[in-house]
Amino acid sequence: MAAAAYESPRSANPAAAAALRARGDVTLTARRLVGRHRLEPTHWCLLLVGMAALLVALLLGGYAKHRVGASSTKPPAGAAKAPPIAGNGSVIDDPDGQLTSRGLPARTVALTFDDGPDPRWTPRVLEVLRKEHVPATFFVVGSRASAHPALVRQEVADGYEVGSRTFTNADLGTLPRWRSELELAVNQLTLSGTAGITTSLLRPPYTSGPDALTTRDVPVVRRAAKAGYVVVLADQDSQDWRRPGVGAITRNAVPPNGTGAIVQFHDAGGDRSQTVHALTHVITTLKQRHYRFVTVSGGVGLSPTAGMRSVGTFEHWWGILLLLVLRFARFVTTALAWLVVPLVALALLRSIVLLVLANRHVAVVRRRPDNGWVPLVSVIVPAYNEVAGIAATVRSVVASNYPGLEVIVVDDGSRDGTADVVERLGLANVRVIRQPNAGKPAALRTGIRAAQYDIVVLIDGDTIFAPDTIRRLVQPLRDEQVGAVAGNTKVGNRRGLLGRWQHLEYVIGFNLDRRMYDLLRCMPTVPGAVGAFPRSVLQVVGNVSDDTLAEDADLTMAINRAGYRIVYEERAIAWTEAPTSIGALWRQRFRWCYGTLQAVWKHRAAVRERGPGWRLGRIGLPYLVAFQFLLPLLAPVIDIYALYGLLFLDPVKIAALWFGFLALQLVTGIYALHLDGERLRPMWALPFQQIVYRQLMYFVVIRAVFTALSGAKPRWHSDRAGEVTVNDQLNGSTVAHL
Repeated sequence: MAAAAYESPRSANPAAAAALRARGDVTLTARRLVGRHRLEPTHWCLLLVGMAALLVALLLGGYAKHRVGASSTKPPAGAAKAPPIAGNGSVIDDPDGQLTSRGLPARTVALTFDDGPDPRWTPRVLEVLRKEHVPATFFVVGSRASAHPALVRQEVADGYEVGSRTFTNADLGTLPRWRSELELAVNQLTLSGTAGITTSLLRPPYTSGPDALTTRDVPVVRRAAKAGYVVVLADQDSQDWRRPGVGAITRNAVPPNGTGAIVQFHDAGGDRSQTVHALTHVITTLKQRHYRFVTVSGGVGLSPTAGMRSVGTFEHWWGILLLLVLRFARFVTTALAWLVVPLVALALLRSIVLLVLANRHVAVVRRRPDNGWVPLVSVIVPAYNEVAGIAATVRSVVASNYPGLEVIVVDDGSRDGTADVVERLGLANVRVIRQPNAGKPAALRTGIRAAQYDIVVLIDGDTIFAPDTIRRLVQPLRDEQVGAVAGNTKVGNRRGLLGRWQHLEYVIGFNLDRRMYDLLRCMPTVPGAVGAFPRSVLQVVGNVSDDTLAEDADLTMAINRAGYRIVYEERAIAWTEAPTSIGALWRQRFRWCYGTLQAVWKHRAAVRERGPGWRLGRIGLPYLVAFQFLLPLLAPVIDIYALYGLLFLDPVKIAALWFGFLALQLVTGIYALHLDGERLRPMWALPFQQIVYRQLMYFVVIRAVFTALSGAKPRWHSDRAGEVTVNDQLNGSTVAHL
């Protein structure tokens, strides 16, 4: 990836641009893509607002679904029976500060239906009622009403009475007072939006008749009555929620001895086929016994507007707004449910494919000949303000067990005396070239032009080589079809938690990917920390370009498209200094991500090419876009949905999926560390990496994409700390003592 220590390039390279145009590329330079201004805080605000809106939508969607399930009138176990309420019926109010009840006259019946509307069963119930010309009262659940508003409007239009059943059908006796009041208020607002009405009729969930009230239910009834509600219980509980059979439901619903009664049915909350069939039998039986059918309000003598009334325009539009928000929430939760499954499957498939191909790559590496080919090599070290680690870098290269080596350090206008440090080393085969600051690509081009030998090794100014790195790195270049070799970059400063996270990322992420790319012959990036190239190949592709901030990815993709093979040599090890702070890590990864995005856009024509670049276009670039951009862009959404699942769906299943995915990551990590000959001790940091570090990397990608779309221009910073000068990760090699 692009090194972290360079300022932005000052100008494009005309020769490189001409070469790219000659190959038919549509070049998108860094200047053309990013424009001239910085990233506005507004974009972060928009991102945060979007994430907040998504979170609110999920919370509302989860709240709307919470506790809405099978119906029941079964009283809670262990609750004491409440004292009887004054009066003689099931309709309770509080006219004078004292709960009183009243009932229906003899041979008068009010059919009531709870927990709807339901798109399957409510229309069938309405069909029976219309056919029999019988009125009824429907106690609706707000969350279901918001999902099926047309059914509520149909009930009102047909002259039926509508009452409240709370918004989520939650048991009010188990809720804190604020939640129970919220349930009632939101349900009223839902009715205002769906049918333009409000109602004073309330049937608390999981209640039946007055004799079934418990000491837990009475405070709920009292608060509702004081708030102006008329609490409607039932004289006859059909117990259709048990599905005991049509005959049993009919017997339970018919009042004895000609008494008046409020009869309780359910038109939602489960299979209501028995209810629909029993309803006809109940109505026929009651008609034969000369019963009069009424609504609840009509049966107890309430005024026509006491039970249900129309609302004003303001209340109606507030209700409509609530319905729109809930509809959006349902859309989001449904879309995410459909999106999460293939994304998780894709991530799992990727892990499996990486493991399989990594295992095959081991065999390929073992078959590669190591015949001691030692061509003359020029090592190019571009340096900008690298005083902290440049001496260790140069010494490690000079100490290589490789003959015929020259080292060229190109000081790109450093202000910290980098060139002076190298010159004071007094090493015979090391040259220092000073130039005004022009960016890393310009420094690389300067070094390549000054190199004496055909094979050039490009490294960063914070890189430490093992003694045999160069020898192993150049071996594949004996094959004229190989245009570049990528080495194995490792994190040198891995003591802290941040260092361990980056160490695991390099070994598990970058290096496993490079093994796959090597086998599929579509390597998109030779890391700037350690890579070898024939100068002839660099001339073919127009040398190192400064069109992007990721000159290494740009160069590698150009070599791919020119028809050369790019090899990953895992035994050519180089240690690099990883950022030591969150801020430095953010800046480095943003440059990598943004530069890679530029390189992908620049070489997008490879997708439709039929020539030698087809592997990059058909495999490498889609894989890069899918797993480095699209998946990270969607990952925060998946994490939020996982939180939603823990709160509102099945927490056991969601947790099992998360731990299963973590287990797969652990297996992948253990195998990757084994392939790289690393200790397993850092694996304890992997679970925390999934929780913290992964989120940071996702937001880096989001910012890079926002920056590209907004036309902002990123800035470079120098963050070298020189922590790899003495590296205890080198397993006792001579480099540790340089």
